[in-house]
Amino acid sequence: MVPIVIDTNVFVAGLRSGGGASRQVLRGALEGRYRPLFSNALWLEYEDVLARPVWSEETSPEDRVQVLAALAAAGRWVKIYYGWRPNLRDPGDDYLIELAVAGDARAVVTHNIRDLRHGELRWPAFAILTPAECLEKFP
Repeated sequence: MVPIVIDTNVFVAGLRSGGGASRQVLRGALEGRYRPLFSNALWLEYEDVLARPVWSEETSPEDRVQVLAALAAAGRWVKIYYGWRPNLRDPGDDYLIELAVAGDARAVVTHNIRDLRHGELRWPAFAILTPAECLEKFP
């Protein structure tokens, strides 16, 4: 299993559409191709987004809770002991990089490529990928 960090925007996109790369990444995590990594900050954001009015008719509230529970069962909880502060454009995204470093992730999968790829610190051990790039790199 490839350890990855799934950004909230990929989680939402995967549940809002009937197909597409974000849905395939979620499916890959549930099928055991990817091992999603979680931290307190990311998990709280997942839970918060479930209550927002951003959802389509593609999934019901019950479906979304079930997918989140299944992701929890497929994933690994990571304790973050050190804050790297990679100086991203949006400091609110730093926790994604910290989770990737602490969890030895191979990738952070996000639609927010522009902001996450331009931090001052670099980590060659993992990539910042769109969902389509993730599917291509880790089929």
